[in-house]
Amino acid sequence: MLYAIIGRDVDGSLPLRQSARPAHIERLQQLQDAGRMVLAGPFPAIDGNDPGPAGFSGSLIVAEFDSLEAAQAWADADPYVAAGVYAETSVKPFKQVLPK
Repeated sequence: MLYAIIGRDVDGSLPLRQSARPAHIERLQQLQDAGRMVLAGPFPAIDGNDPGPAGFSGSLIVAEFDSLEAAQAWADADPYVAAGVYAETSVKPFKQVLPK
């Protein structure tokens, strides 16, 4: 089943994000390589693709996991959690309607 993982950043998270990003991207790449990734990306803190020093306000990952517990465990082990980027994360079952 698909799950949406939503991370909400702490204020001023950009330096933390930058240092933890390689490990975070490596884990996302593993999901993609396994064919389990639907999409992933950050929420710019301002209206633009490159928010510059404004940074990001959070992230969204939609991927396939065996259970809610497995998705939560994966989210809890994210390098952004360990680095203090995320103030909180939520994991919810997700039903993709479009595109088919």
